[in-house]
Amino acid sequence: MEQSPSGGEKETGTQQKVDVSKLVSIVPPASELKKKEKKLTEKRVRIRFDRTLNEAIAKIPSALASMLGIKNDERVEVVVAGRKRFEFKALIFESTDENIVYVYPGEIEKNGVADNSIATIRKAG
Repeated sequence: MEQSPSGGEKETGTQQKVDVSKLVSIVPPASELKKKEKKLTEKRVRIRFDRTLNEAIAKIPSALASMLGIKNDERVEVVVAGRKRFEFKALIFESTDENIVYVYPGEIEKNGVADNSIATIRKAG
């Protein structure tokens, strides 16, 4: 080994330096480390009247229910235009369209909400 002018030792052997860019590519960026999976608490959907229902039930597609964390027989809140709030018992069913929720029209229709309206659905709390 040789003595460098600054006083440190310098290797002159066959050993190569490690490529730092290869090491850095293994480490994920800071934004990925801080990223947390967001869980939806509410979603905007179309509400359709289902006149075959005889009590305050909301039929929710299974994909939407799993996104919102809703289980069968739990209470859900349907809010129309930010003012009119209605509570229903959830009934989960299989459907390909996750943006339509079928509700009992009784009280909701009396309050001036039309069929095929846009509303927000969430767990009642």
